[in-house]
Amino acid sequence: MLNQFKAEVFQNQFLPQGAREVHAIMTVTVQAGDGIAATSNNSRLFGIICDTSGSMGGKKIHAARDAMVKVVNLLPDDAYFFIVTGASKASVICPVSKATFEKKEQAIAAIKEIYASGGTLMSTWLNEALEQFNKMPNAVRQALLLTDGQNDDSDEFKLNKILQACEEVFQCDCRGVGTDWRVAQLQKIANKLLGTTDIIPNAEMIEADFRAILEKAMSKDVSDVAMRLWTPQGAKILFCKQVSPDIVDLTHRAKIVKTQVVDYPTGAWGKQESRDYHFCIEVNPGNVGDEMLAGRASLVYTNNGVETKIVEARILATWTDDDAKSTKIDRRVAHYTGQAELAQSIQEGLEARAKGNIEVATAKLGKAVKLAHESGNEATAKLLKTVVDIEDAPTGTVRLKKAVAKEDEMALETRSTKTTRIQKSQS
Repeated sequence: MLNQFKAEVFQNQFLPQGAREVHAIMTVTVQAGDGIAATSNNSRLFGIICDTSGSMGGKKIHAARDAMVKVVNLLPDDAYFFIVTGASKASVICPVSKATFEKKEQAIAAIKEIYASGGTLMSTWLNEALEQFNKMPNAVRQALLLTDGQNDDSDEFKLNKILQACEEVFQCDCRGVGTDWRVAQLQKIANKLLGTTDIIPNAEMIEADFRAILEKAMSKDVSDVAMRLWTPQGAKILFCKQVSPDIVDLTHRAKIVKTQVVDYPTGAWGKQESRDYHFCIEVNPGNVGDEMLAGRASLVYTNNGVETKIVEARILATWTDDDAKSTKIDRRVAHYTGQAELAQSIQEGLEARAKGNIEVATAKLGKAVKLAHESGNEATAKLLKTVVDIEDAPTGTVRLKKAVAKEDEMALETRSTKTTRIQKSQS
């Protein structure tokens, strides 16, 4: 089956004289149709990385074992998988195997022997996973990491080093069960490996979350796709962000291809998938009436060392003295600028609350409530209600709740970067 990528750019290309910043939103959608073939042999490799440190004892390790058994049973026959367990050291309890009945049975037998003991050194877990993923370099490679605790501070240097090695080899979704793990630690891993981070409040919910991650992973069939951005001489890319379905800042992930051309990683794609990207390019200002191609954004697919440009869109700039044209902000650009501001307001509000700065926390979280209301981000608005009492959403008038459940606060923090698309009534 072939995948057809489509791209559409939304922007207001008209700038007042002297203006330098050009903003554009690019929507990329994958559909079935004439396009590029799926990754070599359509092979998919799914890795499970499970914390088995002492803190995982009791209900958590039982629930994790049960969930892993279910996931192994759900693996399609043509998929490949492996399982790594980790504490102070990592163990490969099931090396890379095709998901045949026999291999699944062997894996399930090994899962049932897992017990919880030891400390938490995540660098060792990821290092073992990397070795497994390197066995299938042409596959769509994705992992799931589950933990309930905090990585040992002594592991930070090694973790940073192994994350560099893992980058662009595989993607990794991270899940924290309970409330004793650190959001920032898992987000660091997930962001580097183009995955997601979320909380599983209690052990009984592990299985459902594992199922959802596996289903999403098995839907991906094209990997090694980069966002390529060409800019004219003298221009500067101020930022490149994925803004839907999550905010992922790719700006510092740029790899220079040649003069004026850089690539940003986008990871694997599946059919019916759609993402939005926000570019901001600083150009040399023009005179009234001047027109410029401010950038070309394209997706480039690499298969066995051969590059294929699969879609391209143009970013334009036209200078005008017509205020009606130059002051009109494209609705999608405004919407995603607001979504980024919403995420920042939540993060700053929660940080101020943790420090006991009630005035700043109230102001920031109130602003977040207002932005969530204006953009129709109902999921985030619902999460905000767990930490503030909302008196008036349109104005952002709120009061901090005196008592907030730790899992509610962590859920708001981990999901603050999830965005909503512009409502049809707004477009």
